Amino acid sequence: MRIGVAGVGRIGAMHARNLTDLETVDKLVLFDPQPGRADAVAREIGAEAVADLDTLLREVDGVVVATPTDTHPEMVRRTVAAGVPTLCEKPIASDVPAMRALIAEVEASGVPVLVGFQRRFDPAVVELKRRLDAGETGTPYLVRAVGQDAAPPDFGYLPASGGIFRDLLIHDLDAVPWLIGEPVVEVYASGSVLVDQAFADADDVDNAVVLLRFAGGAHAVLTGGRHDPAGYDHRIEVLGSAQSLAVGLDPRTPLTSLEEDGPQAGPDAYPGFPERFARAYGNEMRVFVEVVAGRMANPSPVRDSLGSLILAEACERSRREGRPVVPDLPAVDPAVSAVGEAAS
Repeated sequence: MRIGVAGVGRIGAMHARNLTDLETVDKLVLFDPQPGRADAVAREIGAEAVADLDTLLREVDGVVVATPTDTHPEMVRRTVAAGVPTLCEKPIASDVPAMRALIAEVEASGVPVLVGFQRRFDPAVVELKRRLDAGETGTPYLVRAVGQDAAPPDFGYLPASGGIFRDLLIHDLDAVPWLIGEPVVEVYASGSVLVDQAFADADDVDNAVVLLRFAGGAHAVLTGGRHDPAGYDHRIEVLGSAQSLAVGLDPRTPLTSLEEDGPQAGPDAYPGFPERFARAYGNEMRVFVEVVAGRMANPSPVRDSLGSLILAEACERSRREGRPVVPDLPAVDPAVSAVGEAAS
C-alpha cells in the first residue's frame, strides 16, 4: 500500500516513522511546504519526497495531513476532491461554522476522513471502551480525566492556540463522551491563571476544571493544567456500579503516594505526550491503513470532532459567564460506538 504524509514537522515525522514499521505499507511519500524538510526526513527513514501536494496525491492510496492547523480545511478539501482517504490532525477547522461546512463536504464525498484524536487509538483506552460497551463496568457513575502538561507551551503559541479548552482539554472532550456513548446535556467550566501571566495576557487560563453531565445522569470531571514539574500526566478513571477502571496509571505516571507501600513518581516519568501516547500513535497509523484498505470502520469520523469543538466552546462560554451551559450538539451516529473494539 502507498501512503503519503503531508507536513513532516514533529508530529508528521513521527507518523512517517510509525508508518515505516507497518508491513502493509510498501511505499511512503512525503511532502512539506517548508523547502528541504521533506527531503531530510525522507533520507532519514528511506521514503520518497515530492515537491507538491498534487504529485503526492497522484501517487498514494491514503494520506496523513499534519500541516499547520490553519491549512487543514484546504488540505482536506484537496485530498477528498482527489478521492484519497485521509487522516487529519485535529482540528479539521478552527470554528464551528467552518467545521460544519467542511463536514458536509466530506460526508457528501463518501471519502473516509479520520481525525487524529490519539486517545481513540490508545490500546488501553480502546479496551476501556470495549468494557463499557459490553456492560462490564455496570452503570457508569463518574468519569475522572486528568490532563497535565509537564511544561507550558511556547508563550508565542498561546494567542493562536484557541485556549486551554480547544487546545488541551479538547482531547478529553472527545474521548470521554465517546467512552460513555451518551450526549452531554450540560457543561460547567472554571479556570485560573496560576502558572504564568502570559496566559492571562493571551486571554486564556493555565489550569481548568470541567464538569459534564450526561443524558443518563452520569457526570465527568475533567482537569487540565499547563505545568506538572513531575512529568506529563494523563489518566482516565471510570467508576461504575460493577467495577472501577483506570487507564494511564503505570510506573511512569508522575504521581507519588504517601502510603507506606504506595507507588512513587520515578525518574522515568513521561516527559510529554509523544512518549505517553507512543502506543496510541503507532496504533493510529495501523488503524488508518486498515481503513484505507476497507477492512475497518472509521473510529474517529469528522462529525464527532464537531461535537468536541462545540463542547470546547461551551466550556469557554461557561468559564467566562460563570454558569452552566447547554451545548448544541449534533446527533450521534449509533454505528460509531461499535468501532472501538476493532481499533484495538
